[in-house]
Amino acid sequence: MLELADIFRAALPRYQEAHAGQMLPSHRRAMDDIVACRTSVLGGSLYACDDCGSLDYAYHSCRNRHGPTCQEERAQAWLERVRQRLLPCDHDLLTFTLPFQLRAIARAHQALVYTMLLREAAASVQTLAADSTWVGGTPGILAVLHTWTRTMEYHPHAHLVVTAGGLAREGRAWMKPTHPRFLMPGWALSPIFRAKMRDALARAGLAQDIDPLVWTKAWVVHVQQIGRGAQAVRYLARYVYHVAITNHRLEKYERGRVTFRYVHGRTHETRHLTLPVDTFITRFLQHVLPRGFTKIRYYGLLSPSNRTDLERARYLLALHAAAATVPASHTGSVATSVAEASNGAEPVARPAVRCCPVCRRGALRLVARLRRCRAPPA
Repeated sequence: MLELADIFRAALPRYQEAHAGQMLPSHRRAMDDIVACRTSVLGGSLYACDDCGSLDYAYHSCRNRHGPTCQEERAQAWLERVRQRLLPCDHDLLTFTLPFQLRAIARAHQALVYTMLLREAAASVQTLAADSTWVGGTPGILAVLHTWTRTMEYHPHAHLVVTAGGLAREGRAWMKPTHPRFLMPGWALSPIFRAKMRDALARAGLAQDIDPLVWTKAWVVHVQQIGRGAQAVRYLARYVYHVAITNHRLEKYERGRVTFRYVHGRTHETRHLTLPVDTFITRFLQHVLPRGFTKIRYYGLLSPSNRTDLERARYLLALHAAAATVPASHTGSVATSVAEASNGAEPVARPAVRCCPVCRRGALRLVARLRRCRAPPA
């Protein structure tokens, strides 16, 4: 199967020569890591079957968050951590998109504008949620930055998983949305988000180069229901640890051109796109995030500074769940049932023991570590 690393190995020398002095250190690091991922350059581990004695060699992954071959394990680990943290209630997915007039500013000041995008999107939700017209409480918000389309074009936007409800002031009660069919409308969030981004860009001294017409147009904010906590996290996982393009979407690389497939957003049909390899690499690299930038952030009840309110909300939701499941003749035992109420989280799965690919009976046990730059033993 064709891999992104294969394309980089073939095209990297010429691409680096053509763009000498223009590539950011983060771009060079991402390309070097992807090329070295799961090769002897990074070392590895030697396993032996405890039944037939067969040996199995596994090279280490680069763990670069932009690499397509080592995100699955990280996504699963993240799922297990966040699944325990989310509240046992319904959630909505809100998507905030920067208009095209701001994309040049975002590309030139990535860390600054990306931070604004996540922060102001969350602040917009909190502003509207505080209004009793919609919720009347503080929601929990998990925000994730996303910068690409299915064809790897530059399209910065934020996905927010938001609790369908919020904790009332001073933790008196859990407030459900006023409208049971939706949390809050996109048309109401749009002008708030637009105004907050305008003010944030002005404070940063970036507003003078922006077309003023952008402040008069409607901004895109999409809202949809996605289910309870664990279900919501599984939905979000497709965005969190995915990269601009995965290996299974690559079709071919020949004559200096790369062909990959994608699913069209409106028609849902599979299409193919062929690009010159330089264009392909440039499209990929524009989604490499600045070094140290945090693309997953927590706001509202999920903010690290609000642990007390988060546990209060969890208690209230568990209390409601226990009251709904305990028969009327046992209402006196509701309080004792709160500790047993499910928080919507699934059990944490223990890492599976690797099965021997030769005999299919034994388990692979670690017997040695392979140093970096060492080829597999003969």
